[in-house]
Amino acid sequence: MSKPIVAIVGRPNVGKSTLFNQIGKKRVSIVDDMPGVTRDRIYLDAEWLNHTFTMVDTGGIEFDESNHILRSMRDQAQIAIEEADVILFLVDGRAGLTTADEEVAKLLRKAHKPVILAVNKIDSPQRQMDIYEFYQLGLGDPIGLSASNAMNLGDLLDAVVAAFPEHAEEDKEEDEIAIAVIGRPNVGKSSLVNKLLGEERVIVSDVAGTTRDAIDTHFVRDGQKYLLIDTAGMRRRAKIDEPVERYSVMRSLRAIDRADIVLMLIDASEGITEQDKKIAGYAHESGKGSVIIVNKWDIYPDKDDKSTLKFTDDLREQLGFLQYAPVLYTSALTGQRVGRVTELVKYVAEQQTMRIRTGVLNELIRDAMSVNPPPMHRGRQLKLYFMTQADVHPPKFIIFVNDPELMHFSYLRFIENRLREQFGFEGTPLKLIVRARKEEEDY
Repeated sequence: MSKPIVAIVGRPNVGKSTLFNQIGKKRVSIVDDMPGVTRDRIYLDAEWLNHTFTMVDTGGIEFDESNHILRSMRDQAQIAIEEADVILFLVDGRAGLTTADEEVAKLLRKAHKPVILAVNKIDSPQRQMDIYEFYQLGLGDPIGLSASNAMNLGDLLDAVVAAFPEHAEEDKEEDEIAIAVIGRPNVGKSSLVNKLLGEERVIVSDVAGTTRDAIDTHFVRDGQKYLLIDTAGMRRRAKIDEPVERYSVMRSLRAIDRADIVLMLIDASEGITEQDKKIAGYAHESGKGSVIIVNKWDIYPDKDDKSTLKFTDDLREQLGFLQYAPVLYTSALTGQRVGRVTELVKYVAEQQTMRIRTGVLNELIRDAMSVNPPPMHRGRQLKLYFMTQADVHPPKFIIFVNDPELMHFSYLRFIENRLREQFGFEGTPLKLIVRARKEEEDY
């Protein structure tokens, strides 16, 4: 099931990025006193009272048509509003109600979405009176808070999660592999989807999905059932411009949440972009299997082995966190290698669900320590007692040690590499968790 999306909107310099960082407990957004410093939407998963959701930080909404940057920021915020499940409208209690706030409120009323009105910079009981003038916006009871010191943050999040819609369960069969085709607009996602569904021996049926305006496609190939999840590239707009590029990201987030395997589509003629990195990174952090599809390979110049190797090396450098993902060079236009896509998807799905016996894992640990002894820190040496697999999809391993603080990330990466060398796990991220031995009874 896709996580609810919460968009933080408001005019510039009211504290949106500060609030975003408090909720996410990470300094992800740039915080600055200069209005308009956040010029892109930033995405982060957050959790409150057992509810997980995706936060979207937006640039400020201004209604100055003469300024291209402000107009672009407003367009992107409108896109976030369109796709959000809940809108968190932030205003500045110290500045008081402004004409710009009233214009934003008009925009939000037209969206017909749940809106939580938050009045920021209410950092003392004396300032509590400052919230009352915001009742004039007609958006319900304002919630006073201070984003900088998290005052009343809990009350705000209570209101946010209470407004979440009740999503219906997806119509996905147990033995079905869910695939999301992601990437920026115009890289050939729709063409690839059409080629996949146009292959012989494919049974196709269209079923309305839970994602707004999306169509999920169920099909069977070589006896395996697949669910193709709609992404941004499968819904076109009349005008292709910068906001549509940003719009594709939010649509892709929803698709990734519901997928088992992600097809990361890249235009061979243009290479990977920052937006692609964000989308692929979200898939990686979400534990989804990934296949990198380099499309439009038919028009790529000098398609010899040397250029292919160089392109692959560049991909690995740009997408360092996806070293494990197989790369396939295709042409959705001509059908070149498209037939291998479902083969790779099925293979990665098998890798995701692979289970390794504890005895075999402990042999691997002993061999790894003999080749590369555990490091010492401040005169104490890390001791690895044993490792066990706790879960699949993605594979999750628990390593029991004498002191988790002695485990350096480089040694953890060494163990991950040994796992991949011996067992493969191609196309899937691995989760390695370090625990003190006394906690082993919890697993």
